[in-house]
Amino acid sequence: MFTSSAFLTLKHNPAMVRQLRFAVGVAASATLAYTFNWPLAFLFPIFTTLLLSMPLPQMTPIALVNALFNTVKGFCFGLLFSVLLIKFPIIFLLLLFISLFYIYYYLNRGGSFWLTLMLMLSMLILPMLSTMSEGLAIGFSLGFVASAWAAILFVFSIHYVLPDPNKAPFPPPAKLNNSYVPIAAKLALKSTLVAFPIAAFCISFARTDLLLTMVFAAMFTMKPELSAGKEAGRNSLISTILGGVVALVFYWALVATPLFVFFILLMFGIALFMGMNIFSANPRGQYYGSAMTCIIVLINGNMGADSDFMSALVSRILFISLAILYIVVALRVLDTFWFKQKA
Repeated sequence: MFTSSAFLTLKHNPAMVRQLRFAVGVAASATLAYTFNWPLAFLFPIFTTLLLSMPLPQMTPIALVNALFNTVKGFCFGLLFSVLLIKFPIIFLLLLFISLFYIYYYLNRGGSFWLTLMLMLSMLILPMLSTMSEGLAIGFSLGFVASAWAAILFVFSIHYVLPDPNKAPFPPPAKLNNSYVPIAAKLALKSTLVAFPIAAFCISFARTDLLLTMVFAAMFTMKPELSAGKEAGRNSLISTILGGVVALVFYWALVATPLFVFFILLMFGIALFMGMNIFSANPRGQYYGSAMTCIIVLINGNMGADSDFMSALVSRILFISLAILYIVVALRVLDTFWFKQKA
């Protein structure tokens, strides 16, 4: 009787279905990732968290194929760019500026966010890895694409297990404007002028310690208005602190009970709590999806016996804070001395 009642409740409650799907999806993807443990397997539950936290219906087969193709396309471009040009620093930096401009310009004209994300990550991370070893960059690309593909296919499949009560159609992709758009070019140039200096510095001097700061700065300037950049940074910082507090409890619970079954049950419970806030009327629900990602990152990087959890959390907060400070200063300088005068 309880089972039948619960089924009827789920059938008529879309929010509850999404909450349960988020919890099951995150816990199941973490189980698969840590059981098979392929290279960069921890990215599988991270991408699953990202995709399931979006209030979207099941992807169509065409959308699925496009997502898989865009993942490979983004990383193939970044890998070829890095391996072929990293030995020619001046040419590399010149083309990096142009590439970043076109990535931002593509997004501002209505391009695919997923392809933009893949291009941005590959263009920022792979050159730095290529300075150390081409094999390292190739291995990272293969592991990244494998985990992203696994997440996309997994999310597509789990919608069959826990389908939405109201089968809304998957939204069609935004129509890309193929003509020249002056405002899109202006915004792209502004974003590039912010992202390029820190990217050029980190890649040229192999500053892997500032990798997260570089990536966050590039992401926060996808909307290059000062208020939008500050808001994106503030949201990320709040999500990190929230996720860090929950991850700290998670970490000490695992220290007390170091069992894989307990790890999965704990992951399910925390993901269910996060999902209940993401898919609710809670105005602070926007922080919980990123917080869940932060939990997975912190737990994955601090499962060893000699790990320093607090140091990892403080470092992550510091990198985000540096990125916020950098984009605030950079955007303020650009607005004061260039773009405001042009306007």
